[in-house]
Amino acid sequence: MIALTAADVVAATGGVLHPAGLDPTTMVTGAVVIDSRQVEPGSLFVALPGERVDGHDYAAAAVGAGAALVLAARPVEAPDGSGALPSVVVPDVEKALGDLAREVLLRLREAALEPGGSRLRVIGVTGSVGKTTTKDLLAQVCGTVGPTVAPVLSFNNEIGLPLTVLRADEQTRFLVLEMGASGPGHLTYLTDIAPPDVAVVLVVGSAHLGPFGGIEGVARAKAEIVRGLAPGGVAVLNADDPRVAAMAAVAPGEVVLFGSEAEADVRAADIRLDRAGRAAFTLVTRAGIGGDAGGAEEWPVALRLVGEHHVHNAVAAAAAALCAGLAPRDVAAALSVADALSPHRMHVVDRPDGVTVVDDSYNANPDSVRAALRALAVLAGRDRRSVAVLGEMMDLGPDARAAHEGIGLQVVRLNIALTVVVGAGARGIADGALREGSWGEEVATVDDIDAAAAFLADELRPGDVVLVKSSKDAGLWRLGDLLVGAGQVDGQVVAP
Repeated sequence: MIALTAADVVAATGGVLHPAGLDPTTMVTGAVVIDSRQVEPGSLFVALPGERVDGHDYAAAAVGAGAALVLAARPVEAPDGSGALPSVVVPDVEKALGDLAREVLLRLREAALEPGGSRLRVIGVTGSVGKTTTKDLLAQVCGTVGPTVAPVLSFNNEIGLPLTVLRADEQTRFLVLEMGASGPGHLTYLTDIAPPDVAVVLVVGSAHLGPFGGIEGVARAKAEIVRGLAPGGVAVLNADDPRVAAMAAVAPGEVVLFGSEAEADVRAADIRLDRAGRAAFTLVTRAGIGGDAGGAEEWPVALRLVGEHHVHNAVAAAAAALCAGLAPRDVAAALSVADALSPHRMHVVDRPDGVTVVDDSYNANPDSVRAALRALAVLAGRDRRSVAVLGEMMDLGPDARAAHEGIGLQVVRLNIALTVVVGAGARGIADGALREGSWGEEVATVDDIDAAAAFLADELRPGDVVLVKSSKDAGLWRLGDLLVGAGQVDGQVVAP
């Protein structure tokens, strides 16, 4: 975070100082936070109102912990009656947070152009699947070259993105932003705050179809990141997805294609998997990619991430990094040592009792579930039992039933030994599996997470490979935590 005065915050947000006599030179020198427990000396505490928790109720605690200023929707007073807390009062706190981030990024861009500046590059990533993994890979690749700021977890919405921007300072070389959309216009809002120099679109898939009115609506919404590029920006598009590749028509400037197709500017060739399900491939780049005047290049990459689908994420990250100025050799080397950073995303744990848990429970849609099931089949191979614990895929609209039944077909075709379907919303998976020809003992249905935990405690045995997958709101991440932890007591593994 760059240092700001209270007057700077007022100018950026259109707010007013409270109390009126507050010194406008009051300095914000610490982090911008929305959780009073994260306050450090000099912080700006953003008092967001919420459905269950109102940040204004924690303003006094934030100031007591060292916050220099509060961004609030109404005047906030000390609970002991000692007077008003130092605040900038605005009509809409969420909008003001975005306005502040926009102003800070403008200042950082100006500073980056000065002699000795950081040459700041902003990289935005969107897509129906793979955003967080691609963001994590990009952060690690770019971090080998210069100071890099990227979101924690999946800070990709109207609150998370500004908070990420506000973590950047004058030394930041790369600002990697994950941009999510839960409806039309959302990416336009985010790119108005932080126009990317490099915009990556991974895939247009069937995640959260409901708010978009169908797959074509998803495509139009994802294209907003391309339209929102900064002047001179580059659109990095998936050559393997026709809906994404078609976004080249709305790109205001250069387009770079990535994927496995021969026409891709950055592509993966000779893909292969090891016994642990980790992919290796040859990174092939065309001449001149990212402004490099050299010829076409080929570099070996061996991923640490589990699942062939991560090749797509890695090639996308490579293309974005090349467009941000990195050399192909350095990109390939960095990808080969990059790890999975965010929890509940193909997190593989070998338990002491011989069970391998693949926790991919953060989110789910038909595309990502099929990819995870393929990874499960590879990990289990022919000598271990594969167990898929699947919950509901949310926000699929009128296609939800058919989508779940389609996953049931997939588990049979991949010969998954046991499928545990959790919750009524996912019941279509069991129906699809049974209709495809699964015997009854190969599919179990349970009502909730507690029932699933009890069932698995009795059912799992050494050598099993168990995948946990659902949308976040279905809550199977709690089951993932239970299975990974395995209820260890005094170093002994017991049933969860």
